[in-house]
Amino acid sequence: MSISPLLVSLEKALRCLPGVGPRSASRMALHLLERDRGRGLHLAATLTQALEQIEHCEKCQNLTEIQPCRICQDDTRDQQLLCVVSSPSDILAIEQSGLFQGRYHCLSGLLNPLDGLGPNEIGLSDLVMRVEREQPTECLVALASTVEGEATTHQIVSQLRSITRITRLAQGVPVGGELDHLDISTLSQALASRTEIQL
Repeated sequence: MSISPLLVSLEKALRCLPGVGPRSASRMALHLLERDRGRGLHLAATLTQALEQIEHCEKCQNLTEIQPCRICQDDTRDQQLLCVVSSPSDILAIEQSGLFQGRYHCLSGLLNPLDGLGPNEIGLSDLVMRVEREQPTECLVALASTVEGEATTHQIVSQLRSITRITRLAQGVPVGGELDHLDISTLSQALASRTEIQL
């Protein structure tokens, strides 16, 4: 049986997306071709437009189609509070909470020597220069609680502690979490970060 080369190419193209294996890619391709060609064409046009027009903000490295991005242009945000994240998806998550009104600085990942990601590769020098230039009163480090995240946090603290106050997101027991379901790392963070109860 001969299969359309274009269909095979479409399936292979869809497999570049995270979490999409051969079967998922095949289902997506067949769905678009058999049942939803209009939306497929819209998807293709939107994807082309996004890939051509969206780039990194010259100031914070978030993804944007305007320079600087809308968050950096917003004068109502707290200019003295800078939140450091490892990717644009972190900015999206924090913005969806509606609880943060400062500005952002997005690194290009986390320190990981095994993958060839050192301070230069993730843009730590750009963060240091920005903090030196803008002098925020607080730098909130919002990085993952992983070995790479902790190493990156340590590097940031060592380079910025003489310039500004550095804080981090609270870590520990999640709301509604049961102690016997927590891993040792989370529980140890919760114990180390305990605070006084205010009534």
